[in-house]
Order: sequence, then structure tokens, then C-alpha cells
Amino acid sequence: MKKTVLSLIISISSLFAGEINLAVAANVSYAMDALKAEFAKTHPDTKVQVTLGSSGKLTAQIKNGAPYGLFMSANMKYPTALYEDEIATTKPIVYAQGALAYLSAKKQDFSQGIKLVESKDIQKIAIANPKTAPYGKAALEAMKNGGVLDNVQDKFVYAESISQTVTYAVSAADIGFIAKSSLYSPKMSMYKEDINYKDVDPALYTPIKQGIVLLKYADNNKEYKDFYDFILSAKAKEIFKRYGYIVQ
Repeated sequence: MKKTVLSLIISISSLFAGEINLAVAANVSYAMDALKAEFAKTHPDTKVQVTLGSSGKLTAQIKNGAPYGLFMSANMKYPTALYEDEIATTKPIVYAQGALAYLSAKKQDFSQGIKLVESKDIQKIAIANPKTAPYGKAALEAMKNGGVLDNVQDKFVYAESISQTVTYAVSAADIGFIAKSSLYSPKMSMYKEDINYKDVDPALYTPIKQGIVLLKYADNNKEYKDFYDFILSAKAKEIFKRYGYIVQ
């Protein structure tokens, strides 16, 4: 009898342990391995599948029925729209605040600030598509407020996401506007502050508040709620801080 009860408990447990599918803004990719590893310490049986992309494109996929149960956006606009359309089941909450940085494979004179991108030595500027990527929109705002936008628009090389912008910044362009979080990846250790990268003056753009929501696909699934709660936990905040984000 005891074995039968035990078998039933194991069967029920396996029924609830499984796979969760997340839609995640590309800038979070650099912190995601650390976040997944920390979550696995308390949820070893939950497999976390992550689809990365620009927040706008992920939102379009979600509206078209993509099977994601949780969305971590690069801004508050897209999750708010999903909540208003009753596709998201929780009101958007800020999980981290991101920042912009310049990145170049070449040594640059960052003392010029935003005026650097007007230099004749800067022929191509990598930027994420501002129509779908909040970091791309923030980069445009920074250049507009810095008084350089009209003079450099013909230099733009557009990337589909902020992670692709990082690649372009050190290959297809002379400089790029990237998510500061990418600089904390071990793969970026060859690039040095004040030589290859520098923070963009935060006074030039609206703070990049990144929002999280649960989606209808996650209804009645405890594992999605567990991951949602984890992202808002103190342990996750410590990880976000390590990757250059601002958290409350």
C-alpha cells in the first residue's frame, strides 16, 4: 500500500515538473545562464527554454499565439500592451533597469561624449532597430538629445536585436550603441573601459525600465509562477547587478 502511495506521489510530481518556455529580450541573454543556474538550485526538475529577440518581435509572436508563458521585455511598453489586450495575466513589474554603452573594436576618444559619433573616423554606427528594440530607441533618443542625430543618420547599420548590435559594433561598424549588460560577458574581456567602451551619458535618454509579465499560456502552471517570483527575488537582483543593471 505504501509503495502504491509513493508511486502516485512520484507520478503527480513528474506531471508538474517539466519545461517552461520564456520570451526574453536579447539584452538579458548575457545574464540568463547565471539566472537559470541559480533557479535550478531550487527547481532542478524544471527545464527552462529561452527564446531571445527584440521585444517588439517577441510581442508580435506572443500576439500570434506563440507558446510562451512568461515575457521579460526590454521596456514597459510591450508588456503593458499585452496586459491591456488581456494576453498577459499579471500587471507589468520592473525587474531591472538597463543602460546604454558605446562599444568599438578600435581605441576611441570617449572624452568627446556623444559628439564622438560625428567624427570622420566613424563611418558606420551599429544600432538596434528602434522600431522593435527599446535599446535602439534609447540610442536614437540619446543622439537626438545630444544634438548629433541629423548629422549621423546616414552612418547607421541596423541590427535586429541588441545582441546582434554587439556583433556589428566590433565587426561591421566602427562603433555601436549596446546594452551595458553585454560588457559583463566573459567573451567581452578583451575590450577595455575608456578605450573600447564607455557608458552613454544617462541624462541623454529615458531610463530603460524592463518589465516582466506572466502570459495566458502559463495559466495553472506553478513552474512559470516560480520562475516569475525568482526573477523578482533578492538572489536574481544580485545577478542583475553583477551584469550592470540597476535594481530596486
